[in-house]
Amino acid sequence: MTSRILLVEDDQRIRTSLRLALEDEGYVVDETPTAEEALDQFDKRPADIVVLDLMLPGMDGFTCCRSLRRRSDVPIVIVSARTDTHDVVAGLEAGADDYVTKPFVAKELSARIRALLRRSHSSGDGPTAMTFGTIEILPEEGVVRRSGDEVHLTRTEFRLLCELAGSVGKVISREQLLDRVWGYDYFGDGRLVDVHIRRLRTKVEADPANPDHVQTVRGLGYKLVP
Repeated sequence: MTSRILLVEDDQRIRTSLRLALEDEGYVVDETPTAEEALDQFDKRPADIVVLDLMLPGMDGFTCCRSLRRRSDVPIVIVSARTDTHDVVAGLEAGADDYVTKPFVAKELSARIRALLRRSHSSGDGPTAMTFGTIEILPEEGVVRRSGDEVHLTRTEFRLLCELAGSVGKVISREQLLDRVWGYDYFGDGRLVDVHIRRLRTKVEADPANPDHVQTVRGLGYKLVP
């Protein structure tokens, strides 16, 4: 089935060129110049992935991203000319799965989209259940519980937790996590992993500032401990 992309970009020239490039890749593209229209359109016809600019008239991309995330765990790729670390981290904290900074080539964005769609469409493999202290992971069901209560994770957060759980006690580097969670053809940086680890801890750890299970190994990466 052809994947549907919701493209939110206020610059008509950029929006048109991206739409044509993505359509050439075989996607169905819905486009809109504002966040308000994007949310209304998503409610009427949900997309498989959202490509979202940060600098929009009216509601900005950060607020739109948070609103989309409350509605759905749809993969979100932020596209922005803002390269400051604070802006990148803020976008990811708002719930985005990935970001691309302008200027970029359409093939790069398409590669990111393919990777996220491939991951979102794949099913969990491995054990039917894993338990680490108060955390219970059910990979085949896509469910995580803490102290018996179900925890809502985005697809990316869930895959990240499962990757760590699949190598319990072993350190996994940021580069390995980028490869396994975001896709084989992904060329990103460690901020993606760091921000998602921080978000994951707020959901599965009793004290995110002093995590019992999702631990940092300074200079090496992360590991999950029982």
